[in-house]
Amino acid sequence: MAIASPSVPTFFASFCCTGAECTRFFLRSPSLVGNRSHRTRRCRLTISSGLNSSKPSDAGGHVSPNNGDFQYELQHGFSAQRSKGSPVFVTLPVDVVSSSGEVRRWKTMVQSFRAIALAGVEGVVMEVWWGLVEREEPRVYNWQGYMEIVALARRCGLKVRVVMAFHQCGTGPGDPSWIPLPQWVLEEMDRDPDLAFSDRFGTRNTEYISLGCDILPVLRGRSPIQTYADFMRNFRDTFKPFLGLTITVIQVGMGPAGELRYPSCPSHKLTWAWRSYELGEFQCYDKYMLASLNACAREIGMHEWGNGGPIGTGNLMHNPEHTEFFRSNGSWNTPYGKFFLEWYSRMLLLHGERICKEAETIFRGIEVRTSAKVAGIHWHYGTQSHPSELTAGYYNTSIRDGYLPIVRMFCKYGFTLCSTCFEMQDADEKQRNPVSSPEGFLRQLLLTARICGIPLEGENSRARLDDKSFQQVLKMSNFYSDGLEKPSFSFNFVRMDKNFFEYDNWVRFTRFVRQMSGGNNFRAKLEFGRVSSMKVGAACAY
Repeated sequence: MAIASPSVPTFFASFCCTGAECTRFFLRSPSLVGNRSHRTRRCRLTISSGLNSSKPSDAGGHVSPNNGDFQYELQHGFSAQRSKGSPVFVTLPVDVVSSSGEVRRWKTMVQSFRAIALAGVEGVVMEVWWGLVEREEPRVYNWQGYMEIVALARRCGLKVRVVMAFHQCGTGPGDPSWIPLPQWVLEEMDRDPDLAFSDRFGTRNTEYISLGCDILPVLRGRSPIQTYADFMRNFRDTFKPFLGLTITVIQVGMGPAGELRYPSCPSHKLTWAWRSYELGEFQCYDKYMLASLNACAREIGMHEWGNGGPIGTGNLMHNPEHTEFFRSNGSWNTPYGKFFLEWYSRMLLLHGERICKEAETIFRGIEVRTSAKVAGIHWHYGTQSHPSELTAGYYNTSIRDGYLPIVRMFCKYGFTLCSTCFEMQDADEKQRNPVSSPEGFLRQLLLTARICGIPLEGENSRARLDDKSFQQVLKMSNFYSDGLEKPSFSFNFVRMDKNFFEYDNWVRFTRFVRQMSGGNNFRAKLEFGRVSSMKVGAACAY
């Protein structure tokens, strides 16, 4: 498939410091303070970059991995090599590619990529949306916008982590971030509503296809697993020149928000569920999930257990201690409760394993890592039953580790574990919700990752750019890495937006990047946010 990158004006920037200006620069660079020869001698520091236009070739047009250049003219012995610390990536805006497959705000993207590269950021995280790439017809893929972003990242010296986003984004057509599932998939859901998850009230959730029909040919002759595999295979073939060089990680979406979980609570609520204390709803009432539940109940001779989810779960806003199922001595810990929760969590684990197996086969022999994400469901972590984790599919309670089977499964297929909540602190959350414990949840998951020896990707839950949040990320990353012979930790900051490049935020972020890298990264030491000639905040406004 021939894909042409849009013609972009050549953009060059050069920053020089001489005399007094040079002295001010070095005084801001801690590692250079104390070396008087550097501060008193007139010097010139030049950083130049070139981003050339990408134009279709005479043969029909394509994006070459080597198109354009990004070079540094470094004088006086500086080195641009990356340090051995923990690399930081920045997640791109959700709408970086339009519904027509074009890159939005191209010139702004160019300047943004240059800025984060100079700040010492390792690369970007790019969500590749199923609902955009395979939008109109099955097996018809449009990778154009994503190809242009990867080519731009390569020219800027940035790595790319790609997220295979098989889920819906946003709340509806009025949401600026709205990206539904492919149109042809929604048409199939209209014909068969049971392709969508359903709760006990019959409420359908179209964020992600029900995992009850994983291996059934319900999508015009293909199963959902086959459809995801075909998508990944076409991605591999299309982006082959970049794999292992620019594209270094493929994160495979496995549920709502790309996380291995059920849509027990709409994804847009997960950023503020600690305020509402929502228990979530079991998503087991579509005909495919019910058929599986019924078959499992019949196998053990308990037919009555196969008719639906637990009773006595209360409503979303209930205190769990006031419900029959979730209270401390509730039916979650009875033979029936154990049967249902084991089946419900096993179905989720089986879904994850099917996708892991396909991804491992598709990307085998290619120098890219695969990863998968677990949700940070923390707002009932301080209770006995952990109800919001149970409804999400994590059979994790005060007496059972629900994350160990998931981490072991990821480890079996060579996956990296991705998790959120790294910036959150119990002291803040408990002021609003006494039974919430993001730190408790994360410590349990990190200890499990250490035991299994699995690499880790951290993320923030909310786009906070204050020093307190960044210090918490450092603290939790050290909790995972300390004492490990070969720790493998990286951090994905979620996400680049209009606030990201504001002066104070940018200074704090670049300081954080230096701390994560161990302070040895030259790009980060430039404190690029202070270079007035770039005017990052204005140039990169969204």
